[in-house]
Amino acid sequence: MTGVGPLGPVGVRRVRGWATRAAATARAAHLTAAYRADRTEVVRNPHLTAEWARHAVRSPALLTAVRRAIGPNVAVENTFLVIKWPGRPFEVPWHQDGVNDRIVLDPRRSVAAWLALTNTDESTGCLRVVPGSQRRGYLPYAAEPDAGAVRGRALGITGVVPSEARPLPSQAGDGCLMDVRLVHGSASNTGAGVRIGLNIRFVAPGGCTVRDGSDPSLYPVSGTGW
Repeated sequence: MTGVGPLGPVGVRRVRGWATRAAATARAAHLTAAYRADRTEVVRNPHLTAEWARHAVRSPALLTAVRRAIGPNVAVENTFLVIKWPGRPFEVPWHQDGVNDRIVLDPRRSVAAWLALTNTDESTGCLRVVPGSQRRGYLPYAAEPDAGAVRGRALGITGVVPSEARPLPSQAGDGCLMDVRLVHGSASNTGAGVRIGLNIRFVAPGGCTVRDGSDPSLYPVSGTGW
């Protein structure tokens, strides 16, 4: 599974206006209030339980970009809401979105999205991507060291040259699409405010293989091929 992929040689593409800045900022304020007491850092599959997330994955601007990349029939395989609280260690290691111990995504029929609900820059732990790294295909991965965090242990890859990475700051209501093989990560939030983003894995028919042969339980959002 090597090669350029549906997002071209860089492997990442900006998405503007999946929500208005005001709407994204307002939602971030609600989420901050809801999760502040427990300092929740990761919420899995909010598109299955929260109306705002169901609307987010169906955003017209977002789906237009996704359809251009993988075709008219689109489903959500997974979502993660990621909250980085200021001053709290939460480094996301270098990783690829399309492979883990449960699933393998076909990079010709899948794409990852990251949506900003708050303004993000290098101080708050914005995305850092390694342009063109998708050409190498899927790389060996392993769980990060156990630091006792409630969020669990993320999967990471080694051998990344940090100087090859580029920061991808975003405004609330914007985001990006990434090739599912693109190497990316993010640092801890050392800024003054909370940093919130929604990660989405989109697939076209035949784009997701579950390693144990079970049904991937997809959530269709576009097209009739489901």
